Amino acid sequence: MTLFDPWIYKMAWRDSRGSRRQLVLFLSSMVVGVAALVAISSFGNNLREAVDQESKSLLGADLVLERDGAFPAKAEILIDSIGGVQSRRISFNSMAYFPATGDTRLATVRAIEGGYPFYGEVVTTPAAAAQHYLERSGALVDATLMTQYGVQLGDSVRIGRRGYAILGRLDKTPRENEIMSLFSPRVYIPRDGLDTLLLTEGSRAEYDVNFYFDDQRDVEALVDDIRPHLREHKIDSDTVEETREDWDESLTNLYRFLSIVAFMALLLGGIGVASAINIYVRKRKETIAVLRCVGAKATRTFAIYAVQAAVMGLAGGLIGAAIGVAIQAVVPFVLKELLPVGVSFAVSWPSVLLGIIIGLVVTVLFAMLPLVAIRKISPLLTLRSAIEAQSPMKDIAWWAVLGFIALGMLVFAVANAPEPLYGFGYSVGLGVVFVALLVVARGIMWLTRRFFPTSWAYVWRQGLANLFRPNNQTSTLMLSLGLGTFLIATLFGVQATLLSQIEVAGGEGRPNIVFFDIQPAEIEGVTNIVEAQGLPVVDRVPIVTMRLSEVNGRTIEELRADSTVDVRWVHRREYRSTYRNYLTESEEVVEGEFVGGVEEGAEVVPISVEEDIAGELNVGIGDTLVFDVQGRAVKTLVGSLRAVDWRRIATNFFVVFPDGVLEEAPQFFVLMSRTETTEEAATVQREIVRTYPSVSSIDLTLVLSTFDAIFGRISFIVRFMASFSIITGLIVLVGAVVVSRMERVRESVLLKTLGASRRQVMQIMITEYVFLGFFAAATGLMLSVFGAWALSYFLFETAFHPDVVAMLALLVVVPGLTVGIGMISSRGIYSRPPLESLRADV
Repeated sequence: MTLFDPWIYKMAWRDSRGSRRQLVLFLSSMVVGVAALVAISSFGNNLREAVDQESKSLLGADLVLERDGAFPAKAEILIDSIGGVQSRRISFNSMAYFPATGDTRLATVRAIEGGYPFYGEVVTTPAAAAQHYLERSGALVDATLMTQYGVQLGDSVRIGRRGYAILGRLDKTPRENEIMSLFSPRVYIPRDGLDTLLLTEGSRAEYDVNFYFDDQRDVEALVDDIRPHLREHKIDSDTVEETREDWDESLTNLYRFLSIVAFMALLLGGIGVASAINIYVRKRKETIAVLRCVGAKATRTFAIYAVQAAVMGLAGGLIGAAIGVAIQAVVPFVLKELLPVGVSFAVSWPSVLLGIIIGLVVTVLFAMLPLVAIRKISPLLTLRSAIEAQSPMKDIAWWAVLGFIALGMLVFAVANAPEPLYGFGYSVGLGVVFVALLVVARGIMWLTRRFFPTSWAYVWRQGLANLFRPNNQTSTLMLSLGLGTFLIATLFGVQATLLSQIEVAGGEGRPNIVFFDIQPAEIEGVTNIVEAQGLPVVDRVPIVTMRLSEVNGRTIEELRADSTVDVRWVHRREYRSTYRNYLTESEEVVEGEFVGGVEEGAEVVPISVEEDIAGELNVGIGDTLVFDVQGRAVKTLVGSLRAVDWRRIATNFFVVFPDGVLEEAPQFFVLMSRTETTEEAATVQREIVRTYPSVSSIDLTLVLSTFDAIFGRISFIVRFMASFSIITGLIVLVGAVVVSRMERVRESVLLKTLGASRRQVMQIMITEYVFLGFFAAATGLMLSVFGAWALSYFLFETAFHPDVVAMLALLVVVPGLTVGIGMISSRGIYSRPPLESLRADV
């Protein structure tokens, strides 16, 4: 076979003389992509091993039983029969009040009894605080919360009507990461002495029982045996194996997403290779023609350059894999806020091998695009320089290679996506972006040639003409720079869209502070405090908890027993409904008629149901639902369907009853107000917490800043990965300038001979790079608008709001980088002597 012919390898080595620096430069573009892939893949493997090893620490126990509300007596008998060492925990949201500073903050309170966690540890400062806070009736407060309000060890925190001395700073706990603490900081207190007022009707508290078994029992089999009883009492269970699988799935999706972003860098490297080989082959046309004249077959000449490409890909894979292993040590630090466990450094040899193979395959495939033309180079080229080359689009081999590239991209995307459909959509979208950038590049070259501005100044005309000169790199730079711009701009667009929804929700005139868990006896007092502070009461809404018991005459138990019926979460959930005779600004009736009131004692009550929930329940206008309202059955009729804008901070509900039905039912209230400054918000929250400790509140401005911090951290992670694509794009830019250096030398010498000054030559180059950078940035930004819109509409189901500031910044930064790198790479061209333009080996 040709590939086993030693002559092929000798000629490949000899032919590379004089061009190895150029090949090494484009080799670096592959190195970056392979390094990113190996780093992320190795990190993913190490992460899975860490999760497998620490799965018990993630759960903190061998078995956890959870319930929304206290366990009933029959469930307690079941729990006692299980045996083992047990620990209890009650989790709920409540206002944490710090008397030393006067600050308040909604926090997640964990009331602990017993030795939880049995595995892993609660990390505190000082370390001993995790051991003695229960026996000393003290508290552990989240480090973020203490830093935010300047709280010190020894100060106190009040939860409800009970105060606790802060004995330690809470640094790390099982099942929670740093991102979670940003959104809802934690406070650990003893369960003994907990203010029972916090657990009254309407409060949302989760009760856990944690088990430790020292008899090596089969926990999975145990759960299977007691599952019917757990369902009867609405108890959920968590085992070590389930925890491991859940974390594996979520974290695998994280590193798969990062792998896809890294793969973009590899694709850009492939573009750089294709560009380098294309120019390389053009310079070797006469050599190839001579080989054909002395009897070398087309397959042998093709093999020479295929071997060069393969060696370049193999070298790029090896070097990239080595760098990727080094980068792997940085990735856990970048992602630490999202990780539940620490990830130790270890070389993942399967990932290293995979990176080398992918680097080799991508290099060879992209190199094949220009190399297939070698088979068509005629020996007549040695006699006539003007032999017309056949268009690659007329060669079936070229299309076959392109098909393999598309197939490889599709397979990789599908394999690394959470669902195949997402991977397919990703690959199609990326293909559309590639094609769009290429079409725009070709369109720019055609338009500048077709409608050339002859009236412009010479420098501008010459710089613009360079976009379609022979051996131009317009297409390559448009692809590399445009794709990098597209990635970054899309990220900024999605982030701005998500944050804008929260900002719109708390826009001018709308409530931005919410007080909830207000008991009927407290609502007037809370209202008086709000009004005494000079703040408006925007809304005051009663809430009644209930559960669905029948749908169209069939009980939930009957529906569960029917295998033909899909019983979903909407059948099992607890509904928090209200009653009123009006619609709010955030809702609109889309079908039926809204009824605001009924006569007392009505047998069937017309209700309004949110349209999506109605779809989940498979009910419509005229269907009947029976709700269990605190032990009393209330038969209802779906009288209207509502569309609800859940993005608005308002009292939105799945089910709205008319007046005249639920007034006497056990209920609690929500009150909404608006403050203009953070000082007003802090003052009114402080006054209400002092008077009514069980009342909780949410400050929307704080929620906004929290979301901004979360998105900022996630954005940093994605930008970290996107930087690989940007770096690769810059390498391709440098390589494109270096590869086209021969043409630039000839142009420079010719212009110099005709009397052009150094300044004019530099201005021409700057003009070309400005045009290239601007067109690439503008195209990438336009595509990012479409990409961010598609993600906002289809994935996040919200209106798109572009980040105009970021887009304008990129429109300046990308051309600036292009000009800077282009000028650095082109330095010294003007100083070349005119004799060089006459030499054949320039």
